[in-house]
Amino acid sequence: MAEPAEEQVYTEEEQALRDALRSVMDPELGMSVVELGLIRKLNIQPDLTELTVIMTTPFCPYGPAIIEQMRRAAEKHLKTPVKLILGMEMWEPSMMEGGPPAEWGLF
Repeated sequence: MAEPAEEQVYTEEEQALRDALRSVMDPELGMSVVELGLIRKLNIQPDLTELTVIMTTPFCPYGPAIIEQMRRAAEKHLKTPVKLILGMEMWEPSMMEGGPPAEWGLF
């Protein structure tokens, strides 16, 4: 299992977008895509924003719906087009904000 990442520092604009994306929930885990660490990269530009995201599993049955919800939430917040890029990085619990919950019994 990978070491937990260092605390990421975000610009005010990036943090506001991340906060807007907290409304998008993974229906199986009941946690937001931000809490789960699924937002991997933000590239906010005046005319187009690119978000690189991952899923918790490669064949996540809710993947297409979650990706569309992320795009819509980001566009609503930014009021500009948003392109989502599905990253190839494998998700693991250490990517979560603050690490996985204790009740998961992973650490």
